[in-house]
Amino acid sequence: MPATTTRSQPDACSLLDADHRKVKKMFKEYEELTKSEAASASQKKRDLANEICTELTVHAQIEEEIFYPALREAIKDTDLLDEAEVEHASAKDLIAQIMDASDVDDKFDAKVIVLGEYIDHHVKEERGEMFPKARAAKALDLIEMREQLKMRKEDLMAEMAGATA
Repeated sequence: MPATTTRSQPDACSLLDADHRKVKKMFKEYEELTKSEAASASQKKRDLANEICTELTVHAQIEEEIFYPALREAIKDTDLLDEAEVEHASAKDLIAQIMDASDVDDKFDAKVIVLGEYIDHHVKEERGEMFPKARAAKALDLIEMREQLKMRKEDLMAEMAGATA
């Protein structure tokens, strides 16, 4: 199979990036809700914030369990991975604050918006630096890893759905 065909196949990076796009859209929806005066906006914001937090928690976990360790073994420059893990820790702290919040107030909105800004920064680094390095690493089978990430993500989403039901 020619290399050009392989490169266009969905790989681990494209799966992770699909998550990025989905969550970015959710953050935009949240920002629109912050402008609403409707009484129902508060519950919609709470529900959307919970959904964002679930998506990000699962995304971070599959990166930390599968993608980052494989990439750490395959590339020399691991500073980028160290930074990504610190960014995950900051995001997890904000996620916990959002999930534990009893009121959907201005502070709640601020936390969700700042989380969105953290994630934007994180995504830019992954897209601009980490994904190109992963795709250039000959030791990584990103097509196979995509399947691993996908299966683990499905398991975690099912677990989290069961925990909130």
